[in-house]
Amino acid sequence: MADMDKLDISQLQASLVKDSSVATINILLSLVSFWLVYSTLAYIPSRVIRHIRKRASAWSYLLNGPRLIREGYERSNGEPYEVLAPDSRYLFVSSPKHIKEIDTAPDTVLSLNGAAKHMLQPLYTMSGFNWFERRGVEGVGFVRTLRTLLTGNLPQTLPDLSLTTKALFAELHERHPEVNGVRHSPIYPMMIELVVKLNGLALFGQELANNEEFMACALPYVEQTLLTAEIVKLLPKLLRPVVGGMLGCHLNAHRKFFEYLIPAAQLRCQERDLKNLGHEVPKRADCIQWLVDTAPKQKPWTPERVIYELMAIWFGSVHILTTTIVYALHDLCLHPDYIDPIRTELLSQYADFERAGHGLPLLDSFLRESSRLTPVESMSTRRRALQPFTFSDGTALNVGDWACSPSGALMRSEAHYGPSAQQFDGFRFVEPSVLDRLEGGHSGGGQPMAGRASKKQPAKLTDVDSAFLMWGYGRMACPGRYYAAAFMKVVVGQIIMNYDLKLVEPGAPRWMTWRAAMLPLGKTMVMFTPRGA
Repeated sequence: MADMDKLDISQLQASLVKDSSVATINILLSLVSFWLVYSTLAYIPSRVIRHIRKRASAWSYLLNGPRLIREGYERSNGEPYEVLAPDSRYLFVSSPKHIKEIDTAPDTVLSLNGAAKHMLQPLYTMSGFNWFERRGVEGVGFVRTLRTLLTGNLPQTLPDLSLTTKALFAELHERHPEVNGVRHSPIYPMMIELVVKLNGLALFGQELANNEEFMACALPYVEQTLLTAEIVKLLPKLLRPVVGGMLGCHLNAHRKFFEYLIPAAQLRCQERDLKNLGHEVPKRADCIQWLVDTAPKQKPWTPERVIYELMAIWFGSVHILTTTIVYALHDLCLHPDYIDPIRTELLSQYADFERAGHGLPLLDSFLRESSRLTPVESMSTRRRALQPFTFSDGTALNVGDWACSPSGALMRSEAHYGPSAQQFDGFRFVEPSVLDRLEGGHSGGGQPMAGRASKKQPAKLTDVDSAFLMWGYGRMACPGRYYAAAFMKVVVGQIIMNYDLKLVEPGAPRWMTWRAAMLPLGKTMVMFTPRGA
């Protein structure tokens, strides 16, 4: 038995020696491998290593854009800085002086159209229309259409929009399943369907908006444009025409959208020509008609050209409106103390708002604050360099580079919004006199409101400045922002007046990021309870 114990011990010792030898050999091999890699890297030029790091960072931008932009801003101390994407070099400027230089640069040098063309790849997403790199080549009727005609028509549009919103929201809400007696609504899919139908009514008129087949391709058009453009931008230039053409044929909502609009645009152009000959024609009030009316007189637009403008307007309005409304509803759930004072304002002033097309200062401020802290995009004032450009401090852009501003970071900056910049203050932008008129100067939840707006000058949702770049800046600021603001007030206002709302999972993630955008997650659920039910 003792001999057996000695044998076992001997075998154990031999096994340990063997294992330690193997471990030692593995360590030595690892050290040799490390030395070989290190030695190899030592012979690679440092510029190559820097290039590899830059490309890795550029690809990481796709999923981490807002964070990279914010971190660059925090390190920059107000100076220009670059952020790389796989397909572009972005030069960010944050000082009011540099932002103004972007705005005043000629369109032939820094082009908003050039940036939009790269973003949306219209050759593959807009039925083959490869729009111009710079503004003004054919005239830009859509600016007057959105800034003047659409805005001026709000008092006629808003009452119908309000009634349709109330009825359609109730219809969509009824589709959702009940959980413990309360319906759980996927807020983003619900809102995008609502916005598509309401926006169609405002932009295309009653006849097209009631065409179910047309509206059935209106939403996929927006989604397919985003998908196709993103794929094409990431491809080598040689492959873009082939792959882009294939995607354009397969994801063909843009072609159906175009085909449905053609008869309406042709009719309006015929009526324009008849009117020029002295004939009487029907009076119409929608974006199709306004684009026809504001097109260059010397070179009137064709029906196809009118539709290309409509497609661009449609894409921009649906995406921005839906996302901004969704985040505002999230914030109402997260900050319920604001609901009662806003509801009181709505019940007493909504009719005046419908007649004027503006107003409701408490809701206006809440929407602005929500947009400040959860912006749709983390960059603004986009321009693509068509020619080399140099800022006043010597910072240079090459052809193809982008000049832009870190709007998300600026709107959270203590330099502009004080120590409370990171905190949600729904009435931050309200005139103090308006807050004083609220009962006791307190919100429904007992939080003091009087004097809170002193942290930042009172402002309207549609106001533009270098610290609030939701709408862009200067001469290129969004001409449709007055319509967009009124539209958002209608949708959010109708919900507040008719429903109580609560997030099913307040602590769950509510968005994802792609490039500079914050995109709402489709799985976020909200409980809407009809008031008085």
